Amino acid sequence: MGRKIFVSYKYSDSQVKNLNWGASSTVRDYVDEIERILDHTNHIYKGEGDDNDLSHLTDDAIWEKLKDRIYDSTLTIVLISRGMKETTRDRNQWIPWEISYSLKEISRRKEDGSSVTSSSNAMFSVILPDSQGDYSYYMKHNDCCINYCETYDLEKLFYILRANKFNRKIKNTFTCFRSDKEIYLGECSYIADVTWDEFIRDPQRYIDSACKRRDEIDQYNIQKNIA
Repeated sequence: MGRKIFVSYKYSDSQVKNLNWGASSTVRDYVDEIERILDHTNHIYKGEGDDNDLSHLTDDAIWEKLKDRIYDSTLTIVLISRGMKETTRDRNQWIPWEISYSLKEISRRKEDGSSVTSSSNAMFSVILPDSQGDYSYYMKHNDCCINYCETYDLEKLFYILRANKFNRKIKNTFTCFRSDKEIYLGECSYIADVTWDEFIRDPQRYIDSACKRRDEIDQYNIQKNIA
């Protein structure tokens, strides 16, 4: 079944691997590539980037700008990039609001006066390579445990995004005998991570996994509000 997909990203971030010959890329170039990928599926791309300052807007004004983009989408992809998070408050940046409204159940009036309520979107995040083609600004591979494990620098993320990672209520974990760290197994995050290289090899796999988590959303502690 086709999904209506909204993409949340930092439009002007240029700290990403170049996808083109010549001119440097921005995150918007990756969104264009996602649109091309979706063109060959029965999924529908929704939404458009907006880097306008919103520090002067009320919550209601922000909602007016977002509601038509996100309301009837069923899946949100968040693009993680090195320069996605600015030093200003989360509330003054678009991505946290887009995540919040993607997760909230929102009621709207139809033309006939009846009310309809949207469900929380399925979600996952795609980690984009930085200008050196590297993911280690956020994700690192470790070989201290059985086979290997990955660690994530969650402080690089907005509060609402990191709060929805490693948030499964009943976790499957073990303690690494070398590092003495807790290692998570299986699906442990509602907004799970995948690298760009993994995503473009098999986008349907990650769309299906996110939708499965949405069907099991009660098994996760979902944070819907911005800090």
